[in-house]
Amino acid sequence: MHTEAPLITVHDVTVVYRHEPALDSVSLTVRAGERLAIIGPNGAGKSTLLKAIMGLIQYQRGTIHVEGGRQRLGYVAQHNEVDWSFPVSVLDTVLMGMWREMGWLRMPGRPQRSRALQALARVGLQEVAGRQVGELSGGQRRRVFLARALAQQADCLLLDEPFSGVDVGAEQELLEVLLRLNGEGITLLLCTHDLEQAREHFHSVLALRNHVIACGSPQQVFTRDTLTAMYGRRALAYDMNGQPTTVYIDEHGCHDD
Repeated sequence: MHTEAPLITVHDVTVVYRHEPALDSVSLTVRAGERLAIIGPNGAGKSTLLKAIMGLIQYQRGTIHVEGGRQRLGYVAQHNEVDWSFPVSVLDTVLMGMWREMGWLRMPGRPQRSRALQALARVGLQEVAGRQVGELSGGQRRRVFLARALAQQADCLLLDEPFSGVDVGAEQELLEVLLRLNGEGITLLLCTHDLEQAREHFHSVLALRNHVIACGSPQQVFTRDTLTAMYGRRALAYDMNGQPTTVYIDEHGCHDD
């Protein structure tokens, strides 16, 4: 169990869209330095939870507290929320993340450019700083937005499906970058559909289906009961000595108990 002080505290948060609860009385604690994965089916409220924590959407009930303020948070949106045709360089994309610090009308100075280049180096992209961001591969683009969050001096990253749409090699590279950043003290809060990845690489897992089904260590969360509550009878967990060894989502309902 991660024992650092709480960084994010979500208590009894409810978000309603069109009279339907996207989040229903959700509570969660994220501790400094933790790697926490949020899992659940499409429409489970994973993205909504990240946006509520970031202050990007309103919630109708509950409280969200970020120790030290939201300036500590860096948000990496889903890949399909970005216009990749916009003609801007990798370095300028990172610098755009500093608009609160610089103001919209000020040009970035040497300190900002230096910090942006350092952030790109941390994610292994310093060599492509001058290229157009739209020319990069999907995995590289994800890392550009990681760098932008780091350049904002965020020490907690909220990532919405960062591995979607990338090939296996790019996914592994991105995962290695994230694990290295976590080793440097960066807290990770990440939405993913990859259950094996969540089980193998994260300290804690939140199972969400508009409300909290389970939250704890992977050993506590990856059980047949929890997966069935999230995915219905499509969820199969094969256990050995009480520990999940394989997680499989039966998309066609072929395996009934």
